[in-house]
Amino acid sequence: MSAWAAKRFWTAARALPTERGFTVVLDDRPVKTPAKAPLIVPTEAMAEAIAAEWDAQSGVIRPESMPVTRAANSAIDKVGPLFDAVVDEISGFGATDLLCYRAEAPIELVARQAAEWDPLLDWLHAAFDARLLVTAGVIPIDQPDQSLARLRAAVAAQDAFRLAALHDLVAITGSLCLGLAVAKGRLTPEQAFLISRIDEHWQIELWGADDEATQIEALKQAAIQDAGRFYGLCG
Repeated sequence: MSAWAAKRFWTAARALPTERGFTVVLDDRPVKTPAKAPLIVPTEAMAEAIAAEWDAQSGVIRPESMPVTRAANSAIDKVGPLFDAVVDEISGFGATDLLCYRAEAPIELVARQAAEWDPLLDWLHAAFDARLLVTAGVIPIDQPDQSLARLRAAVAAQDAFRLAALHDLVAITGSLCLGLAVAKGRLTPEQAFLISRIDEHWQIELWGADDEATQIEALKQAAIQDAGRFYGLCG
């Protein structure tokens, strides 16, 4: 039986310093990742957040209630060993960034997209010297190679823990620009999420909300808030 399926067996969880960072112990038993690697995280704040998640467990351990623990596990077991592949996946969003593909009509939606998205693309250019081109419709356009290279370098400059968070920030919004904006403090996770949902919210204004879609949106909104919090805990 895996640790995730086990019942609580410890009295208290604590964050402790180590030679390489910080860890969490359950009483005197160090927490390990699902791949059995030592759970060593970069900051005391992250370790304390993980300890709090373990202390909040009652009865059977519920991984879905432990987003910081899960993100740290992912950084150690998956992102670290596959670092270059994860960098490629995240930076690849720059070639098809959501903010670069605009509606052709109606004019009100076109104006709404421009008002929210143009300033962020300008910020991306100023922050990373990476200009992305904009088009109307869904036919793919080629982005400048130099811009894509600079954005990839910005992604590759992250450590494995920040990269794990950035992956979710980008994947949930469909935008490398929005993910980097949260990482750099230009936007909050909530702001980035709302900006990424302009098209969907336009449709809701016209036709009303769908219950299933509303539930999915709530899950994505919670996930991006978790990712933003985890990025902040990296120090």
